[in-house]
Amino acid sequence: MKSIAILGATGSIGRSTLDLIERAPDDFSVKALTANCDVEGLAAAAIRTNAERAVVADERHLPALRSALNGTRVEAAGGSAAICEAARSGADLTMAAIVGCAGLRPVMAAVEQGKTVVLANKEPLVSAGDVILAAAKSSGATLLPADSEHNAIFQCFAPDQASRVRRIVLTASGGPFRDWPIEQMRGATPEQAVAHPNWSMGAKISVDSATLMNKGLELIEAARLFPVDPDRIEIVVHPQSVIHSMVEYMDGSTLAQLGPPDMRVPIAHCLAWPDRMETPMAPLDLVAIGRLDFSAPDEARFPALGLARRALDAGGARPAILNAANEVAVAAFLDRRIGFLEIAAIVADTLDRYDPPAPQTLDDVLAIDAEARTMAEAKIGRGELRIA
Repeated sequence: MKSIAILGATGSIGRSTLDLIERAPDDFSVKALTANCDVEGLAAAAIRTNAERAVVADERHLPALRSALNGTRVEAAGGSAAICEAARSGADLTMAAIVGCAGLRPVMAAVEQGKTVVLANKEPLVSAGDVILAAAKSSGATLLPADSEHNAIFQCFAPDQASRVRRIVLTASGGPFRDWPIEQMRGATPEQAVAHPNWSMGAKISVDSATLMNKGLELIEAARLFPVDPDRIEIVVHPQSVIHSMVEYMDGSTLAQLGPPDMRVPIAHCLAWPDRMETPMAPLDLVAIGRLDFSAPDEARFPALGLARRALDAGGARPAILNAANEVAVAAFLDRRIGFLEIAAIVADTLDRYDPPAPQTLDDVLAIDAEARTMAEAKIGRGELRIA
């Protein structure tokens, strides 16, 4: 039996993880579950799984959590320090699924335990890649990628054959605006942007998929995770979302991982690794799917891809700035304070105006993140950047 902690248990990744472990109760014991402020969802999950501890990040909700858990053996805690303590619970496996840079300190706390950390949030490798990887090397922690694309690469990438890899191909669905002309994209609404054609995801990642920033962030992650020159990591639009990524070797062989567009597949791979576990997924019906299409992404309509590649090439603080400014811009778009095309413009403007030294510690990363957010928010608030 593996012990597990789920950081971000009430989000889409957390719920998918809970679904899988509740289907295999003899294989997992739950040491800790955390959430930001969803007391009802957190308490219900903790009771169902007989978790040792439930932690709410927003300490104002701790009395409600204690009340919801009254009469159970589940310990209740609250606050950011308690979230990090949950990450240090000694679990064999920690699912890191806290959205945003709020997840950085808990991920670091988990990594420092030297066990297995499943990375479902992008910030640890995008914003703090060098710092997190150095900590993992020092502690001996194993990092497993739960993103469908990186998990696909992980399944196809032979570490002892890294020098024989010709290229890595990240596939992208293209999002809901894949075929929209730029004039139509100009008027895109939040409702349209979050209506992903294939995946069921949270609002922020759905907007990132619509701008293709999600694929840009995945490009940076892939470069951190796999020892391949970034120039040999390519992005291909694949609207069916059946092939999740590919690895091509020097002999011409290309290995691809296929599966339904459901995050329970890559999560299950991480939960059971190096073994396999059952999931409720139906067998992949290629006859019903009928065809698999591919095309090159249009960086003129989706400039986020170019911004991410340039941030990766520049290194240092650039990926952290990219991520922070994007989070601010996406939030502003969802709040209807800026238009869809302004998301990438805000990110580009922040990258142009802010160039601090490369971060050496997690505190450095968080300081850069905070300043980039302040600059992006100030530009949005002044209304100075508008796409004609």
